Amino acid sequence: MSTKSAAQWLVGHNRFEQEKTDSSDKKNFGRAKTISITSGKGGVGKTSVTIKLAKLLADKGFKTLVIDCDYNLSNTAIKLGLPLTDNFYSLITAKKTFDECLVKHRGFYLLSGCNGSIDLFNESDGMEKFIIDILVSHEREFDYILLDSPAGIGKENLTINAYSDHRFVVVTPDRSSLTDSYSLMKILTTKYGVSENHLIVNKISSKKQYHRIIKTLGETVDKFLCSRLKVLGGLENQDISVDIFDRHLLDEENSALHRNFVKVVEMFSEENVGILPTISDHGQEVQLNVC
Repeated sequence: MSTKSAAQWLVGHNRFEQEKTDSSDKKNFGRAKTISITSGKGGVGKTSVTIKLAKLLADKGFKTLVIDCDYNLSNTAIKLGLPLTDNFYSLITAKKTFDECLVKHRGFYLLSGCNGSIDLFNESDGMEKFIIDILVSHEREFDYILLDSPAGIGKENLTINAYSDHRFVVVTPDRSSLTDSYSLMKILTTKYGVSENHLIVNKISSKKQYHRIIKTLGETVDKFLCSRLKVLGGLENQDISVDIFDRHLLDEENSALHRNFVKVVEMFSEENVGILPTISDHGQEVQLNVC
């Protein structure tokens, strides 16, 4: 594995701070926007958010790659109903080429994780450098690269998040989700110099709950971290089984959930953070103005 490109960043280079470009500039440079979908706590819906965003971006004509950075688990492939493979291990051991390890599904590309590979476990030291090397080597082949990141504040995860151009922090109303995500943003700010994150609030039950979460978390980040937290929107809690939810996630285009995912993509694309989309109440869109 070549570590030259990764090492150049690891000694202090932060692409996001040095290349604050808009979408048109990025397209001119020919380099993909890298977005890590992350959280402080597991079970908040990161993988579902990742694959839904990937499908929406692909539908808009953007060549999109998803990398399962929880590389020795197969959650992304399972949610998509795809066969389990050892492609990630085959890639790091050069048994297959990068293109041979990708699966195209529903218009976007996936580099899936393995399924508890002992061989990959034995090779996992410094895996964040390998993932960054993948990004550097193939960033000109895609418009967007979405990183389905593990939860928590391990150094490997923090490094991948910090390297990304943008971080979509997914939280739920659960108190531990909020506190753990704040801890994630705190370390990214104080140790890695990250000055901006995007917020998606998942599994919300009412607009009142959503407003309270973004107000409390936003004010806390602003007061104690002096960093920016751009709110992308909220996604309603779905009172159905996980299996049913996964089967219909990419197909249900007339649901309120789909419309709110579309708003998240539009909000990020426009970076119009003065007005924040929220969940609908009785068919009326609620908006919250912020400074």
